[in-house]
Amino acid sequence: MADNGRRIVVGIDGSPRSREALRWAVDQARRTGAQVRAVAAWDVSPFVYLAPTATEETYEQAAETVLNEVVESVLDEEDDVPIERVMVQGRPGPAVAKAARGAELLVIGSHGHGEVPGMHLGSTAGYCVHHAPCPVLVIRHDDA
Repeated sequence: MADNGRRIVVGIDGSPRSREALRWAVDQARRTGAQVRAVAAWDVSPFVYLAPTATEETYEQAAETVLNEVVESVLDEEDDVPIERVMVQGRPGPAVAKAARGAELLVIGSHGHGEVPGMHLGSTAGYCVHHAPCPVLVIRHDDA
């Protein structure tokens, strides 16, 4: 598939909703001729400096492992949809929203944990809905 400049960005965190987001994006890309950019954000916990048990590389490697595992679990051997894997450092909401610059769509899963399941977006999805530079599709809970 040729690069026509059309991109769908997907936020990946390893959750079931991010897997569903990637599946949806790949299917949409197949229909529209777009490419998929799977983005995993990683950030260093401030607590690592108090009791250093991990390094920045540890956080980055963990996020990269999740990104690769999710992409591999969604891809078909015969899939012709290009998926670019991108690692970004930063809090997930701002990092994924920034990575969506120039995209035609951002697809993200919603955790939305709260007192009434399904009534709230997760913090990353909420941030992206309000700040992304393109339309956002939020993959919600199956039981919502």
